[in-house]
Amino acid sequence: MQNTRFDKSKLPSRHVTEGPARAPHRSYFYAMGISEEEIHQPWVGVATCWNEAAPCNIALNRQAQSVKGGVKKGGGTPREFTTITVTDGIAMGHEGMRSSLASREAIADTVELTMRGHCYDAIVGLAGCDKSLPGMMMAMVRLNTPSVFIYGGSILPGRLDGKDVTVQDVFEAVGKHQAGNMSDAELEVLERIACPSAGACGGQFTANTMACVSEAIGLALMNSSGAPAPYESRDQYGEASGVAVMKLIDKNIRARDIVTRKSLENAARIVACTGGSTNAGLHLPAIAHEAGIDFDLFDVCDIFKDTPYFVDLKPGGQYVAKDLYESGGVPVVMKELRKAGLIHEDCMTASGRTMGEELDMIQGEADDKVIYHISSPITKTGGVVGLKGNLAPEGAIVKVAGMSPEEQVFSGPARVFECEEDAFEAVKARQYEEGEVIVIRNEGPAGGPGMREMLATTAALSGQGMGKKVALITDGRFSGATRGFCVGHVGPEAAHGGPIALLENGDVITLNATTGELSVALTDDELATRKANWKGPRKTIYDTGALWKYAQLVGGARKGAVTHPGAETESHVYMDL
Repeated sequence: MQNTRFDKSKLPSRHVTEGPARAPHRSYFYAMGISEEEIHQPWVGVATCWNEAAPCNIALNRQAQSVKGGVKKGGGTPREFTTITVTDGIAMGHEGMRSSLASREAIADTVELTMRGHCYDAIVGLAGCDKSLPGMMMAMVRLNTPSVFIYGGSILPGRLDGKDVTVQDVFEAVGKHQAGNMSDAELEVLERIACPSAGACGGQFTANTMACVSEAIGLALMNSSGAPAPYESRDQYGEASGVAVMKLIDKNIRARDIVTRKSLENAARIVACTGGSTNAGLHLPAIAHEAGIDFDLFDVCDIFKDTPYFVDLKPGGQYVAKDLYESGGVPVVMKELRKAGLIHEDCMTASGRTMGEELDMIQGEADDKVIYHISSPITKTGGVVGLKGNLAPEGAIVKVAGMSPEEQVFSGPARVFECEEDAFEAVKARQYEEGEVIVIRNEGPAGGPGMREMLATTAALSGQGMGKKVALITDGRFSGATRGFCVGHVGPEAAHGGPIALLENGDVITLNATTGELSVALTDDELATRKANWKGPRKTIYDTGALWKYAQLVGGARKGAVTHPGAETESHVYMDL
């Protein structure tokens, strides 16, 4: 029984479903109860990052069922598969965090291999936690199939003493407890109520930042990222995403028709205006790399520089993802950006309509509570800023959302630590001084390996009331939940002989988010002398396995810490094989 609606002669699944030579393959399909009609329809991979590691992923398998219903409704045959997730909240503050960024590449690689191996024609990808969102989007762009992304939704906030609380409050409570300002009993109460449901961390941390990106870049249906994970209304978005991907197959609209230079700029806008995670400065270049688009950290930061910050979300602000959803969500934010001429309206989206056409249908308006009008923003420039100077020739990044102009300039002597553990122990023991710049090196993509996030250390500083009294720089990363003057992604990293490897205690470091400066008071000659005497990268314990492999392949943070040459050198596109 041949499918008449779709031309299978141009779809990858023909390699496993059509003609006498594929009789053995069809035998396998019949074994799973797939009908003859379904065999000859387009095949859609429904990829989830479901696991039992954390609440951000736990609802994805249920949501996948509604996606499959939508694919069937649209005339396709859905096939569900899973990939890994490393959840940052669980991996934070110990060796497990080395696996986090590497998992982004593993997610993209495993989704690619599954799609290639089984010849699926399109993909709907569901993800819940930090690296799984960009990992899934990278796979879509790499494969260049018709693609729709859907976020699993955020967690509901906990409630304590009449206030919303999130996991960020628990991390910071550890610092308060260490400082003697919180009892064991108070900490135990907070840890029990901070995370009351399924879903990803509720503030504008990495997961929600990249969820907003998925809509702004066009890979997700408008407003699909907003509803919290426990809301049954998410099923409607799941079904709609399944129907949408079938329309994309019909129209031959592929991921790279959606992800363009202009749509990447739209995505960077949404990060800036919401005070999103600095990790977007890593993930947007990595997504661009899969499309062969040159869009690095400096390009991202140029967009950040002239985008007003007008959405009041934690950690710099007051509200959580649920509040943003109830205020109209990403579509209303995008409408405000459009009023200032800051959105490319001609970009294609997963609905098959342009961004401008999508925004024309949005009725909601800014409420001046969660979403301010762009004409009266919280601050006139973005919540994330790029830095450069003799300490970071390849750039660095800092989140300034919620910081006053005075707090965005800092100068002080360096206190250098060779890894995060050393820094955390020193902070815990108060072995640092007010006015210092804490330097944590050897935590870059290759040198870590894995470019760990420093939330345990920064949260401890905040908990001790020192978040505004010291600054911190690292070639590693910061969590989207980090606040204070914390500069990450310093490049080149220490393992690659960057200037951060040459710092000594007492070197005077200047950070200026207003002018975009990150420098050390050393001359070029002094830096050259230190480089000549440098003994090379610090030895790690990872001499084999996945992290060794990652350290050998990974490039610098400026271009997204990617591990392969990308679309620029490809000689074929999967969809055309």
